[in-house]
This record gives sequence, C-alpha cells and structure tokens, in this order.
Amino acid sequence: LKNLPEKRKGEKKHKRKTTQKRATKGESIENRLEEIDTRETFGHWEMDTVIGKAKGKGQVLLVLTERSTRQEIIMKLRHKTAAEVVHALNRLERRYGRRFPLLFKSITVDNGAEFMDCTGMEKSYRSKAQRTKIYYCHPYSAWERGSNENANAMIRRFIPKGTPIENYSEQDIQRIQDWMNRYPRKILDYKCSDDLFLAHLKTL
Repeated sequence: LKNLPEKRKGEKKHKRKTTQKRATKGESIENRLEEIDTRETFGHWEMDTVIGKAKGKGQVLLVLTERSTRQEIIMKLRHKTAAEVVHALNRLERRYGRRFPLLFKSITVDNGAEFMDCTGMEKSYRSKAQRTKIYYCHPYSAWERGSNENANAMIRRFIPKGTPIENYSEQDIQRIQDWMNRYPRKILDYKCSDDLFLAHLKTL
C-alpha cells in the first residue's frame, strides 16, 4: 500500500480572500496572473518546507511543486531560515543556468519566516537581475498552495512527523522525489510528471 498514492478526497471550493493583511515587500497572491491560477502555462511553482522534529533547529526539506506538471523538487536545508532558502534557490540557478528564469517564472509561498527574504529569492546571485517572481499566500490559507500541500502529505508517508530529517540521506530524499515524479497520475491523464516536465525542459 505504501507504493500507491493516497486517494484524494473531493476538492473543497474556497473563496479567495480579497485583502492581504501582511507587512511584506513581496507581492500578494491577489495580483498573480490568471494564467498561473488556471495552470495554463508551465514554469510556475509552489514552495514550502517540511520539518522533522516538532521542536529544535534541525534540518528541514524545501519542497517545490510545479503547478502544471506536478514535478517535485525536494532539497535538504541545514536550518529553516531565509538564508538557507535563498542558498537553495542559488543552487537551482547554478543547476539550470540561463534556463532558470524560464523554468521558474514564479514561486508562490506562505508567510513563514523562512520565506521573508523576497529580494534574495527573486534576485539572481550571478547577474543581480530578477530571476523569478515571488507571490505570497494569505495567512492561514494553505489551500492556496494545494498542489504543494498534497506533495507534503505524500512525503509524510515516507518521513513521518517527528522523525528527524537528519535520519535520511541525500540518496533517501532523491528516491522519494523520484517515486513522486515517476508514478502515473489520473490528473495528468495517467502520465507521470517526469515525462511532462522533461518535455517542457527540452523546449527552453
């Protein structure tokens, strides 16, 4: 049973909030382009962290979910801090090079302290130009990153709550990521996200 995805419950309809009461330098999800909301275009992501221990300052996972293909990127962070998140995005920029702005057109995050360095996340570490656009959800509105939340729940099947992330190697995390990206999904017409993602990647 562990190798099968959980059956999704009926989707709840949520009414988008019309005000964003949060002091931040970032852009509210209210101003996100409609094509992102409808998943019409490739390259728009949701991002969150998955913690191990309920308390403490140990390692965490940074989880990115591409909205149209449901591709998952899971990265280990030494700490749940804004600096570690920026460092992780820098690593991704080094991996994808000039394709990064085309691959990561936007990233939607919550209001966690680890995502408060909007400038650091948006700015290229190489050219200092803007490499992506960050949007912030409303507080206490996890459903605004629904695909990301579903991915986190899937990860919890392999890494239960309260289990230190330090117990899992980079190879363990890679196996979890590969499993998530390689199983056929009904929402993708029974294709796997790897196939869809790589097809888009070849066009960039």
